[in-house]
Amino acid sequence: MPGSLELGERGLRLVESLTADLRAGRSPAELEDVFDELEEELLAAGYSAGLGSYRTTPTPFPPGFQRLPVAGRAQPTLHFLACPRGHCGRVEAPDDDGPYPGCRIFDQPLRTVPLR
Repeated sequence: MPGSLELGERGLRLVESLTADLRAGRSPAELEDVFDELEEELLAAGYSAGLGSYRTTPTPFPPGFQRLPVAGRAQPTLHFLACPRGHCGRVEAPDDDGPYPGCRIFDQPLRTVPLR
């Protein structure tokens, strides 16, 4: 089928290994070599973006200040959704009509981060 990604057995094992290691508490920095191997497998399978911005985009900073007391309370706080543990640069706009998407690695909903 055109456009389909055939990762292969080795690539699938790498994904399973990474997922298990992340769930066990290892940091992405500790798994850099495994991410490199997975990226090679993705590129070999024809996925030209590799792991893309998930490896190069810094994680968003948590808010470091409080709202000013003079800021109007009538305005809703604008926010975005981000990685629940801050391990990757995934961000999404919230959908007010539906449930928040979740992280498939940690089986947790994305966290809400207020816009500054």
